[in-house]
Amino acid sequence: MINTNKISKKKSGQHTEFHGIDWWLLACVLIVLSLGLLMVLSAGSVVGERDFHDKYYFFKKQFAFVILGFTAMIICIYLPRKFINSIHYVAVSVTIFLLLLTLTPLGINVNGASRWLPFFGFSIQPMEFARIALVLYLSYFLGTHQHLGRTFSKGIIPPFAITGILCLLLLLQPDFGAAIILLAILFFLCLAGRTRFIYLALSFSMMITLAVSLVMNSPYRMRRLLAFIDPFKDAQGTGYQLVQSFYALAEGSFLGVGMGNGRQKLLYLPEAHNDFIVSVIGEELGLLGITIMMSLFMIIFARCYRIIIGQKELRDKLTSFGLSLIIALGATLNLAVIMGMVPPKGVAMPLLSYGGSSMIASLICIGLLLNYSRTVSFESKTSPKKMQNTVLPKTPKTYEEYA
Repeated sequence: MINTNKISKKKSGQHTEFHGIDWWLLACVLIVLSLGLLMVLSAGSVVGERDFHDKYYFFKKQFAFVILGFTAMIICIYLPRKFINSIHYVAVSVTIFLLLLTLTPLGINVNGASRWLPFFGFSIQPMEFARIALVLYLSYFLGTHQHLGRTFSKGIIPPFAITGILCLLLLLQPDFGAAIILLAILFFLCLAGRTRFIYLALSFSMMITLAVSLVMNSPYRMRRLLAFIDPFKDAQGTGYQLVQSFYALAEGSFLGVGMGNGRQKLLYLPEAHNDFIVSVIGEELGLLGITIMMSLFMIIFARCYRIIIGQKELRDKLTSFGLSLIIALGATLNLAVIMGMVPPKGVAMPLLSYGGSSMIASLICIGLLLNYSRTVSFESKTSPKKMQNTVLPKTPKTYEEYA
């Protein structure tokens, strides 16, 4: 029997190659995970000994999170593409439900914020999974409704409404930083999906206005902003965390003080094993250690870019771009915070910081990206003689023909 599919692909000058996963991406992720475990062991030992009488407490929990996340990553690698493309509505619905639960008595309140839910002796943070759900939905909408992307009522309102609902629930927790990240994902995916720039500019101005009004009407957020502008003005108050981060980076110099020899983790730097783990890396491993860490992330992003451009379908390109964006935004914002370039906000460093939800969500993103790395679309060059006999498709002249 003749395989008509192969013939049709050959005539069109295209073929799809099915191969293994991107081993370079996986290798870099494993190295970063190993570095993260070592730094959690170093940075969390003092706090673990003080609070739980076990200096290995955070290391053991982080190791369990890595195992769970790695299992989720393996599952995601071999999920059928059809299944991935069919769960966008379910993912968004489950995420909204979990975010609503955080606002009920079931939510775990920490420092005035209810962002966690109890789960078999652990706590999960639905916000981390809201990013993945939003990417899956926006990729579906922008990838399959591209002809509506230049209309306001059908192409703009639905994705903005879903994002708005998620952001509203996050603001009620409150989690201002997470809402900003979701809005950034919306902006970049709409930009990649060729939404009209005038709509993006209008929405961007509205987001800036909303952010400014929230900061101006919140004394706490205003103090955080002023501390970011001049942290040494209140070095023992609102600027304390950022000042201690600067001390850690300065102490590390080029080669660092040595693994385990850092002083800022001795209860000087809050959240040393979590949001500010890169500061501990800078102190103990120095500029060289941070450079190696950033180089690994640059290789990861380069491999992600290769996966994005290697996808044949627009929806697959947008999905892989959105998943890469989740990792890139987290890494960029975390580095910006520890260097004092943006106001301090609870943004974990992907694959490095302590935290179960962040680790599992990051490895789910990596697993899905490795899934997309299994298929790469190539287009062979067509000779000029063949091009002369090629019949180009008729360009639609009206909106009805395009739709």
